Amino acid sequence: MPKATSNSLCIRCKGYRRLCGLNTCPILERTRSHFRVYHHIKSESVDGSTPPSLLVGEYGYPKVRVMLNIPPAVYGDEAKIYDDPLLWWGRYSLDDIIRFRSRLLASVVRLDIHDPWKLYEKEINISAVSLEPVDSEARLRKKPRPHLRFNAFTKPVGLLAEAEDIRVTSTPRIGWLLEKRIHDDVKVADVVVELYEGGYDIYTLIHALSGGLLGTFRNRKIVPTRWAITAVDSILGSYFRKKIRKAPYISDTLAYTGEYLENRFLVILTPGPLELEWIEAWHPRSLWGYKSKMPSISVLTEDVRGRYEYMDGGYMAARLAVLEYLYNVNRQATVFIYREIKPTYYAPVGNWHIRETVKRMLRGRPRKYDGLIEAFKHELKFFDIPGSIWLSHSKLLRDIRGRRSILDFISR
Repeated sequence: MPKATSNSLCIRCKGYRRLCGLNTCPILERTRSHFRVYHHIKSESVDGSTPPSLLVGEYGYPKVRVMLNIPPAVYGDEAKIYDDPLLWWGRYSLDDIIRFRSRLLASVVRLDIHDPWKLYEKEINISAVSLEPVDSEARLRKKPRPHLRFNAFTKPVGLLAEAEDIRVTSTPRIGWLLEKRIHDDVKVADVVVELYEGGYDIYTLIHALSGGLLGTFRNRKIVPTRWAITAVDSILGSYFRKKIRKAPYISDTLAYTGEYLENRFLVILTPGPLELEWIEAWHPRSLWGYKSKMPSISVLTEDVRGRYEYMDGGYMAARLAVLEYLYNVNRQATVFIYREIKPTYYAPVGNWHIRETVKRMLRGRPRKYDGLIEAFKHELKFFDIPGSIWLSHSKLLRDIRGRRSILDFISR
């Protein structure tokens, strides 16, 4: 019988690393059981427009499940709403997003990761990077089971059904630059940066990498979506980091706050070398904090050389937003990113909302402070969790002069 696990281990694992030794995550299984979705598919074929939406699983690697998501009988621009974080952000609630995702049918084919050309021949991966929805048809082996699947890193998956065949029945429109790079023998890191700076959004790049459309011909492969998300965030973040390595420090301590989907965020930038700290605090009775009467805390730091303790998808999403902002203003700073997750965030819907919330926060007008002491004193009041708890877990503050006096200024 497996031993009890700590909440901090659950936060680091988020249901996929199996750090507790269990084959499946009991927390996610419990969440899944709350969202049984019953669709009535009248036959073993389905048609509609993919938003576009492609998901690649990691189970069974290197033979993985490739899923083209189709909302049955929904066509054209109407299909966009079912998988478009840029359209969702700020407009739709957690309930809305789960409802959108539950309407999708994932038509599943199993492929070896080294054979992306099969997807290319049928234009399945091309449809996934289209600038507009693409009409598609799937012939299923049997009707799907009513079930909604959750993952802490990718968007929820609706009904799954093994497909005998998938056909793309309209022409994907992908833009000249991406079409050219698909046919070029170019390293992934180089082409991801070029396409992003060329105006392609990050979700298109994730689909392109996941579908095996990028990289040198010899090394192209299908990439599980969760890995592709973190890879694209990491590639772009590292690119921006390298560009600002010799930039001057910001002149003031700046604070930004934001909230979406029952998640609150605080970003504080202070003059200093480029170091980052990410602290997640899950409320008691929240998804990953259900075992404790106290907040469950996870801390990750990145030093001046760009070294971090472990890979975390949420951190990489927030990190990209901050580093892109610093790149745009040509400054470097010491960065604190705090995330508070309320109990009302009852189901994980992916890291996209972290990336988009932090990005939009940084577009707003910051509050300026004379230093970190004053910033923490005022800004940590934004959270329900007391400021003393956040500061007591901060590793980066231990390396900043004056840390011993900071707690004296916070009385909650």
